Amino acid sequence: MYEAKQMIIMRRDLKMRKGKIAAQSGHACVEAVLKALQKENRFDQLVDEDGYMTLNTEDVTPLTQWFQKGVAKVCVYVDSEEELLALHKKAVELGYLDALIQDAGYTEFHGVPTYTCMALEPLYIDDANKITGDLPLY
Repeated sequence: MYEAKQMIIMRRDLKMRKGKIAAQSGHACVEAVLKALQKENRFDQLVDEDGYMTLNTEDVTPLTQWFQKGVAKVCVYVDSEEELLALHKKAVELGYLDALIQDAGYTEFHGVPTYTCMALEPLYIDDANKITGDLPLY
């Protein structure tokens, strides 16, 4: 069976504070996982096992495997909005869900809505690498 991971792509050029990076990546991860759960119609299969959420099912998908093997996340970066939007477009073209996050700009971007990051739905490593395989670790 293939390993699954969730990829987070941050914009390094924005030079966000560490707390802002954590908040923005958190928004992206949660939204991407919620989209994946909705796509697979699996909300009713979420269970708490000893304080950890997992999917109570024998249907093996990247999402199931990701929950059952420790919810792996890998953070990589790009250096421009154009690069981030190109990755979003590529994910959509390949049929994968993502969560592209646009910050309202109230605290760091002088009132300008700004794309800060995106996260992919949990994918098998080979599929995730089709989108992010050439990106450096953050």
